[in-house]
Amino acid sequence: MSQRARTVAAMEILVPVDVPLVGDERRKNWAKVVTNVDPSKASGWAFEGDFIAAGGIQDVPAGSVVLVYGEKGSRANPAVEARVYTANADGTLTAEGSASGRAWARTLRDRIEELLDRDRPIVQLEWSPDLMRYSDEAIREEAGRRRLEM
Repeated sequence: MSQRARTVAAMEILVPVDVPLVGDERRKNWAKVVTNVDPSKASGWAFEGDFIAAGGIQDVPAGSVVLVYGEKGSRANPAVEARVYTANADGTLTAEGSASGRAWARTLRDRIEELLDRDRPIVQLEWSPDLMRYSDEAIREEAGRRRLEM
């Protein structure tokens, strides 16, 4: 893990949220704090992050995306349901989407990507030789824009 990743993780504010149990507790169910989505996959394996327990209070980072999965019905013919939430700083969850059936992961994949992109901060880089790729005019325009914002 890079130094920056450790620093960002140390600054996260954890909030207790009540993670719902979706489906039947006797069937498969899980919850995950999603940190990344692999767009090349259309199954539950597309969602990267840490698993958390469903059906109780869990501490998660404020603003995080929480995916909850559950099954109900018979073992031979389970009914699948998945829900996506955003964890708010006040400890509540905001419903952001749901899907059922065998295509649940593909149905929710784009929405989860939108939520993750919306909440990702812009990381500013220091000077590097990569700046040589930009024209003088482009750099002047950006410098002028930044002066106006300050």
